Amino acid sequence: MGTVIRFLILLATGYAVMVATLYLIQDRMVYMPSRDVTSTPADAGLEYEEVWLEPDEDVRLHGWYVPGPDEEAPVLLFFHGNAGNIGHRLHSLEQFHQLGLAVLIIDYRGYGRSSGRPDEPGLHADADAAWAYLLDERGYAQEDIVVFGRSLGAAVAARLGADESPGAVILESAFTSAADLGAEIYPFLPVRWLIRDPYPVREHVRRMGSPLLLVHAREDEIVPFEHARRLQAAAPGTPPILGLCGGHNDGFLRSGPLYTRGLQDFLAAAGVLHGGTD
Repeated sequence: MGTVIRFLILLATGYAVMVATLYLIQDRMVYMPSRDVTSTPADAGLEYEEVWLEPDEDVRLHGWYVPGPDEEAPVLLFFHGNAGNIGHRLHSLEQFHQLGLAVLIIDYRGYGRSSGRPDEPGLHADADAAWAYLLDERGYAQEDIVVFGRSLGAAVAARLGADESPGAVILESAFTSAADLGAEIYPFLPVRWLIRDPYPVREHVRRMGSPLLLVHAREDEIVPFEHARRLQAAAPGTPPILGLCGGHNDGFLRSGPLYTRGLQDFLAAAGVLHGGTD
């Protein structure tokens, strides 16, 4: 009996250490920034302007503004995923430019050349600063702004899209919440009790008043396609899902014309762009 008790104590101690470790290192599991920005839109043949924003007194954000093909072009506000920095998103900048959109892309605090450390309240403050920049500095009307987020960026975009009134919202590779996803990946851990940045995307989607498109790869190996279905069920009006081929990180590339045509047709239906692709 004593041997069994000692084994159970050892097992419980190991589990407690694992839980404590997860709690302490969770930021490194969620946020994977790269500081080295080695590419610019010029490498993709795009004109651009450097943008600097100050969401807080001690935080300075770096971003790029890529003009549209004409002065009347609407703008897409781009929130990227949890890894890398804006220099890794040139393919997307090309795609959005070809759709006839201007683009503002920012690096969150702690990413690329932006100062600070990332966390959920901070990323939402970063999004608010980018939104205010488009309204106040660039003079865009709310209905001419498309709020776009991919993966973690979809969580940022969902909150902004619910709080404001953009012309359209596109959530790509979105999870219902970081707590839901974490609990699926680590079913043996009390993730919902431990998580500091839960990112409740489904709750934001329930409040969405703007036209919404959900984009998700059917074979997504990180965020299962079922998350898109749950978000669709939660959102007002049952928004469409644009199903892609490929996985979490390459669906928008492997789907090619299916992806760009789907986005353009949605934006045309939302009244942001005029006409669809040929």
